[in-house]
Amino acid sequence: MTIIKHELKRGLKAFIIWTACIASLLIICVFMFPEMQGEMDAVSELFASMGSFTEAFGMDRLNFGTLVGFYAIECSNVLGLGGAFFAALIAISALTKEEKERTAEFLLSHPVSRFLIVSEKLAAVAVQLVAMNVIVWLLSVASVAAIGEAVPWKEIGLLHLAYLIMQLEIAGICFGLSSFLRRGSLGLGLGLAVLMYFLNIIGNITDSAKFLKYITPFGYTEGADIVASGGLNAGLVLLGTAYALVLIIAGYAHYCRKDIHS
Repeated sequence: MTIIKHELKRGLKAFIIWTACIASLLIICVFMFPEMQGEMDAVSELFASMGSFTEAFGMDRLNFGTLVGFYAIECSNVLGLGGAFFAALIAISALTKEEKERTAEFLLSHPVSRFLIVSEKLAAVAVQLVAMNVIVWLLSVASVAAIGEAVPWKEIGLLHLAYLIMQLEIAGICFGLSSFLRRGSLGLGLGLAVLMYFLNIIGNITDSAKFLKYITPFGYTEGADIVASGGLNAGLVLLGTAYALVLIIAGYAHYCRKDIHS
């Protein structure tokens, strides 16, 4: 638990900043809904005529004039991209901090195994992501209630759950990759998150690229699919979990035997 507490304290500032930014943007997005609601029919018609662009964001299957449709299209993208960036950033540097900051000798001199070090660092990443998502979910629900709308508990709950799983998958992949790095690479983490996002858009636009849905975790966060089916795509979730587990196991194996420079 000592390493977990240390990691949480070390990352507290970044956690507060990212959580505050994502939550603030979501709240602003929700508070925009009453102002835009009267114009939503025209907006929906406009989006419906945009062809591939409409399909890319699922706007052909959701009513943009309802709170659920608006939330799934507009608000969820804030949590999707912001959460993916945060997950990638904290995970890609998790196992390289000590070498980058030259504190590896101090950490490894303690009577703890490398397996425990990796486990507690991974747990700290998961705790930060879960905590951020719980806070954002609570504030989102509160903002919906504040504008006088009935809270669509099931839909909002499923959307936020999907994005939490997606963030954990991206974090697991980046965490495993961080074991193979020496000085860390925030660019690699951010680049991976952006790549996954655009792979999903390409998969939505092009029929011949539908297979990309089986690669990117954004494939099971589609608001239109979640709202229409009333649940998550279990197959894609399990596949994404498998990707993360493979990289995490590889990270454990490599870190436990790598030559760490202080």
